[in-house]
Amino acid sequence: MLPLWIALQFLSSLPIRLPGMPEPEQLGRSLLFYPLVGLLFGVILWGANLELSGAPLLLHGALLLTLWVLLSGALHLDGLADSADAWLGGFGDRERTLTIMKDPRSGPIAVVTLGLVLLLKFTALLALIEQQQGLTLIIVPLIGRAALLGLFLTTPYVRAGGLGQALADHLPRKAGWQVLVVSALGCLVIAGFNGAVALLVAVGGFVWLRQVMLRRLGGTTGDTAGALLELLEMAVLVGLALV
Repeated sequence: MLPLWIALQFLSSLPIRLPGMPEPEQLGRSLLFYPLVGLLFGVILWGANLELSGAPLLLHGALLLTLWVLLSGALHLDGLADSADAWLGGFGDRERTLTIMKDPRSGPIAVVTLGLVLLLKFTALLALIEQQQGLTLIIVPLIGRAALLGLFLTTPYVRAGGLGQALADHLPRKAGWQVLVVSALGCLVIAGFNGAVALLVAVGGFVWLRQVMLRRLGGTTGDTAGALLELLEMAVLVGLALV
């Protein structure tokens, strides 16, 4: 169970406390539980959506999005902000891009990017609430965190040392692919046609964003992984709202 607690501590703001520093092997295995953490987030959001039924639509959507951000402690939004600044300020240079991502300050491009992503998530949520597509709230966080597992399975990690390197080096690869297959099947079982649409949008977005990372950096970092998750969640929400 330790890998699950590691995944929960890292990906969520839930009050999880580990007894000590985990072994690298346990860190790698924690990636296998990322989709499960996403499923937990989705169930929480789905339950909150039911509790908020009857609330004014704009308030309903705003509260759901706030809960969504709070569940992850804005971890991935931070990665998106750092990546946005680095992609513009790096001028196509790999080392400059990596250096900017280490800077904790956020520039105007980061603020604009976060604003646009949250706006699109919010408006897509409103559309899905109006369409009474509450089950989609379960699968979107699942897909986002399964994408992190897929990224570490298929993409080199470019920063030597640290948590990300331990995750990449000690990830059980065969089990990882099995978890991805189960996650995809789970989306289809939970949401049916909408689950299939969500998977198609997510796979298309994943392939494109991964290629962007490979061209600029030769792989991924923790920040670009967070950016991937946020952008895929946004794309899936928008895609489902337009179906």
